[in-house]
Amino acid sequence: QVQLVESGGGSVQAGGSLRLSCAASAYTSTLNCMGWFRQAPGKEREGVAAIYPGSSSTYYADSVKDRFTISRDNGKNTISLQMNSLRPEDTAMYYCAAEHWDGSWSVLTTKGWRYWGQGTQVTVSS
Repeated sequence: QVQLVESGGGSVQAGGSLRLSCAASAYTSTLNCMGWFRQAPGKEREGVAAIYPGSSSTYYADSVKDRFTISRDNGKNTISLQMNSLRPEDTAMYYCAAEHWDGSWSVLTTKGWRYWGQGTQVTVSS
């Protein structure tokens, strides 16, 4: 069983930056895709970014393109999310996810992801 642990959340003013990290308890070659999702109070969980190292591909929600950057350190079973130019609407609980991706489903939807972290809170004040 793979466990995912997020860290790096916190409070920041609009325009500021935060870096989230997600550490996997064990690496398995079958879990070839990892991603970040977020959920604000009263809203559905939404995809933020995903990374598929096999083809060095990254995927971003339109709302975070050019502001957020996802990266993966295979040697440490860790992914990170660098968040710049943060906005109040980025306020949410951020979750890390991992799964084996065969390209048949959208990585920016929650469907298909089996492994989830407990989440880390990000609060952006105006």
